[in-house]
Amino acid sequence: MLDNYNLTMLTDFYEVTMANGYFQSDIRNHEAVFDMFFRRVPDDGGFAIMAGVEQLIAYMKNLKFTDEDIDYLRSKNSFSEEFLEYLRNFKFTCDVWAVPEGTPIFPHEPIVIVKGPIIQAQFVETFILLTINHQTLIATKSNRIVRAAQGRPVMEFGTRRAQGASAAIDGARASYIAGCAGTACTIADRDFHVPALGTMAHSWVQTFDTEYEAFREYTRIYPDNAVLLIDTYNVLKSGLPNAIKVFKELKPKKMGVRIDSGDIAYLTKRCRKILDENGLEECSIVISNSLDEYLIRDVIMEGAQIDSFGVGERLITSKSEPVFGGVYKLAAVERNGEMVPKMKISENVDKITNPGFKHVYRLYEKESNKAIADVITMEGETIPEQDGYEIFDPNAIWKKKTLKNFYVRSLLVQLFDKGECVYESPSLDEIRQYCKDQIETLWEETLRFENPQTYYVDLSKKLWSIKQDILHRYTDL
Repeated sequence: MLDNYNLTMLTDFYEVTMANGYFQSDIRNHEAVFDMFFRRVPDDGGFAIMAGVEQLIAYMKNLKFTDEDIDYLRSKNSFSEEFLEYLRNFKFTCDVWAVPEGTPIFPHEPIVIVKGPIIQAQFVETFILLTINHQTLIATKSNRIVRAAQGRPVMEFGTRRAQGASAAIDGARASYIAGCAGTACTIADRDFHVPALGTMAHSWVQTFDTEYEAFREYTRIYPDNAVLLIDTYNVLKSGLPNAIKVFKELKPKKMGVRIDSGDIAYLTKRCRKILDENGLEECSIVISNSLDEYLIRDVIMEGAQIDSFGVGERLITSKSEPVFGGVYKLAAVERNGEMVPKMKISENVDKITNPGFKHVYRLYEKESNKAIADVITMEGETIPEQDGYEIFDPNAIWKKKTLKNFYVRSLLVQLFDKGECVYESPSLDEIRQYCKDQIETLWEETLRFENPQTYYVDLSKKLWSIKQDILHRYTDL
């Protein structure tokens, strides 16, 4: 679907004005390195889930300025003809690395790195942030909800509440990566093979003269998956009795009831008891209605009898915290053939960036296969897999730990080499399974919803020293 979709002009206008500025200056052919990273996990969680890389690749493959784009930019009377001609013949030539989709990620580590001509590396900022921020946000929220369901399937039901068409489609994709069983978004099934799921609306029940007729007709048409919405009038006095009557008469291969309102814990416990008394132990109970990870966790603790969940607005918009704060910052600029580290300095310590062309490694304990820490290094550095490797808190260097019996994995994969795509995206099912496997490498303390253990993201000694040198150089002015 995405291979020929050109979104080049989906950018902040200042990316174009800066590109023109670079073009007019003597640094237009200089190389630069930019990092995307984020500073905190939404909902104060322990980790986020990387998503959106496939869309990023499609965007970069199709970077080109059409005649209509050039005419529009010329109409702004802000750009030289030489610059517009450069855009007309534009060819993307950057190197790009990213953390694979489905990987648990943590604050301050580079999750996308772009290296190339400064005009190009700067220009792609907006779309990188747009697609990675959005899908990572929805994947992160979805995974919290999936984990709260404790193995019960979660269906993404948020299409009609999403903030626009692409948010609905890409959000469904991200939710599936993070563990949702399927989506109500039909086009996401067509284009990404996210299983489309759904039952009926209250309008179906209201259309017929009686609730019984509505249930009977639906079950006749869909005997392989007869899930009936039983709260249009009264769950226990009307909906459930009519559903039981139809199920006994027509004997569908698969049957279920869905409740979209009321006291979930009470109603599901009563429904389960009545269904079982009528010999319908195989009938499932599906719950929807403004759910999130906390409500799901609480009703399960209260003994609610639920087989699966449909979660809408609070998932597809990440309602509790609807912004993923990823940023894209300059990390190095070419000077006289050398990449010179750059960093942003701020009185807000959290906003001080890590300089230089970097790489990220994840360290695992061999015995448990659990992740111990991530280490950000300068590009070209390696981490020896031998006893005695020391990690330390970059903000409190006296906090040190010497690692033994561990192994190392590089987190970043190369997407583009001089503008040519060198990465083959896995299938969505492969990404989903990879995500599940990687989450299992995290300690339970990191998985907590409230007050999770802070996961270590450390700097190599070389990177830490470079950062300190730059800090002292500019703070001693």
